[in-house]
Amino acid sequence: MFLIYLRTIEKCFIWIVGLLIILQNFMGVQAQQSPEKILFFGDSITAGYGLNPDKAFPALIQQKIDSLGLNYSVVNAGLSGETSAGGLRRVDWVLQQGVDIFLLELGGNDGLRGLNLQQTKSNLQGIIDKVKAKFPQALIVLAGMEVPPNLGADYTLEFRQMYVELAQQNDVLFIPFVLEGVGGVPELNLPDRIHPNQEGHIKVAEHVWGYLVDALTSSNITK
Repeated sequence: MFLIYLRTIEKCFIWIVGLLIILQNFMGVQAQQSPEKILFFGDSITAGYGLNPDKAFPALIQQKIDSLGLNYSVVNAGLSGETSAGGLRRVDWVLQQGVDIFLLELGGNDGLRGLNLQQTKSNLQGIIDKVKAKFPQALIVLAGMEVPPNLGADYTLEFRQMYVELAQQNDVLFIPFVLEGVGGVPELNLPDRIHPNQEGHIKVAEHVWGYLVDALTSSNITK
């Protein structure tokens, strides 16, 4: 009777160990398949103002990622009309979902409104600080913007330099002008001459991809 009892315990133990091995392997596969998350945090440029979201440049970046079989998922957290102050208030909520790569594209609306750039810089720094504090291993990408010259040469220069200083001070991947080759080109923008049209977003995606591709492919994470 005692031997039967021991054999029963032994079988139960083997069954439990087997179940744990299966569960461990399953969790390992799930972890391997779980995609890295790229969060695009910006204003109407990121949101794709005037277009369907699947035509905005973050969605086009996702298409490029998928075509290479890379294990990344793009989240478009763009909000039309967003200022740096609004972004600073909103970022805590956005960061609840987890981030591996954070692309910050804000400040353009501050410039168009002629806001105090020291405050804009402080707001952008605050966003970067929050990302670093919550996800210290995340890659941060700063996308710069330009403002029209009608605000004055000094303001235009200070606005451009603001992004340079933020990039240097935080040692982040820096895209000096996210609308390079698109801004000011009528055929690549909507009638308002501010927001890229569909062709414009294709150009923006190609430009941004040139900065991101090395960082994405160097990790060797595939689907």
